[in-house]
Amino acid sequence: MSAATAVDRLADIAFPLPPCPDLSRAFHEEWPVRLGDTDGEQRLRLDAAARYLQDIGYDHLKVVEEGDLHPGWIVRRTVIDVLRPIEFGDRVHLRRWPSALSNRWCNMRIQVRSENGGLIETEMFLIHVDIEAGRPARMSDRFMAPMLAATTEHRLRWKAALAEHTRADAETWPFPLRVTDVDHYGHVNNAVHWEAVEEALARFPDAHTPPYRVIVEHVGPVMAGDDVLIRAWRSDSALHVQLEVDGGARTLARVESLRS
Repeated sequence: MSAATAVDRLADIAFPLPPCPDLSRAFHEEWPVRLGDTDGEQRLRLDAAARYLQDIGYDHLKVVEEGDLHPGWIVRRTVIDVLRPIEFGDRVHLRRWPSALSNRWCNMRIQVRSENGGLIETEMFLIHVDIEAGRPARMSDRFMAPMLAATTEHRLRWKAALAEHTRADAETWPFPLRVTDVDHYGHVNNAVHWEAVEEALARFPDAHTPPYRVIVEHVGPVMAGDDVLIRAWRSDSALHVQLEVDGGARTLARVESLRS
């Protein structure tokens, strides 16, 4: 895929992200922003926000019909729009609802709003998988029923927004994995990929002044024992980040300003 094609496909991700038809019916959770969620400037980190999205997802499964029959999910893409910053000591309200689906995957929207006025809007492309077979699996009719009733797009298709690049002028540095980065499936947890984005932002601190958008797409798994490299560079419009293993990209990320 050429760089031009990759930029063109960004238009497939709407801004603003689609609103909830009835926010009062979205699944709701709330909790405080704790010290371990924030950086030295008290900002809610992106990796902590990614964990929030995972946590409310698993809590949501506990209350929907046949949620216990759908434990396996792969995150293909996450979009996080930091519109107004959320900080340590604040309390966040998370609301989760479907925005589109097919019978094996879905787009889930999660709004993270703080009591002090912070706002983060997110969307995740999630693939339902048969854990034992290791492949995408059809969701049950009962499980899909409330999602079908709440949405109008029922033929959701995957379209990549980002493409792998090789840039001679990019900065590269190792991203050592820790034993705590790996989940019980043997994969490096999704939130750890966002830690790598935070590492890149520390080197390019002007890239994440709110409001801004971060898109992360996973093109392959990162496994325990992999030697991971971060590659990051600036273009005219964005900060680009890649996690690479054995010379190939496994995760692609783009950070761009939402200022007009």
